[in-house]
Order: sequence, then C-alpha cells, then structure tokens
Amino acid sequence: MATLDGDPDLNPLNGDARPFSDWLTTFPMLVGAIDPYTHESSWLLDTVKRVFHHYQGAGVRVAWLATGPADGVSGFLGPYAEEFLTFADPDRVAVKALGLTTLPALTLVRQDGTISASAEGWDPAGWRVVSETLAEQTGWTPISVPGPKDPAPYAGTPV
Repeated sequence: MATLDGDPDLNPLNGDARPFSDWLTTFPMLVGAIDPYTHESSWLLDTVKRVFHHYQGAGVRVAWLATGPADGVSGFLGPYAEEFLTFADPDRVAVKALGLTTLPALTLVRQDGTISASAEGWDPAGWRVVSETLAEQTGWTPISVPGPKDPAPYAGTPV
C-alpha cells in the first residue's frame, strides 16, 4: 500500500484550506479525482455521484478533488459541487500527493494517510476493488461497478 506523499492543503469550495490530514481525523476519505477540462472526467460524473451516494452513510467522507480553480470546478460540477464536499486543486498538488497519474480516479485514503485502494481512468474492475476495499473497511455493502448506465471502460487522461 502506498501512503499520501506529504500533507498538502486541501482547498474546499466553501471554507478554509486545511492540511489533508485534518480531513482524515475521524473517517477515511473516498476521493473522486477529476479534471474539469476533459470529456473523460465529465463522462463519469453520474457514476461518481452514484458511488458517493451509496457510501455517504458508511463512516467515510466522500469528496470531489478537481484539478482546476474554484470557479471552474463549481461551474463544471454544477449542483454536485454543493451536494458533496468539493476541493479545488488547480496546481494538482493533492492529486500528485495521492500518486495519481491519470484522471478520472477513485482513491480511498485511510485516517493514517495510507492509500488502501486506488483506480485510475475508468477501469470498472479497479473501481470495484476500491468499492470492495471500502466496504470491507467500513462494514458496508459494496456497490455494483459498473452500473447499468455507466460508460464503456476507457483510459482517462494524464495528470
């Protein structure tokens, strides 16, 4: 298992920036990392929303991590930016700290900064592993991945 590389600040759209570790004090975090300037990330917005809804009550913090400035992120996500905790990462510092090289991605970070599972691009089998790992850690039922309306697999775009 990898660990978070450093402790970069996470900048929520509504609030003050705090170190990544401050967001992990009570619960692990399931991060949906996206690039608001690519089609590849836009194709998975509904998929990530479905995953987030499933795990909201599971003792995990769900959050978008978008590689753009706050106003661009807000415009790209629309109501999803208000529905879920959303971080803007215009310099891609947090994305790189997670060790991600391709977006979109789904990453599970434990309270100690350990990355328990991560999948890059739209790799349904990889996302299923993240879901199953989260379910095992929280005692929750894993979500079906892919879902009936999810797109065909694709590689994603470089960070």
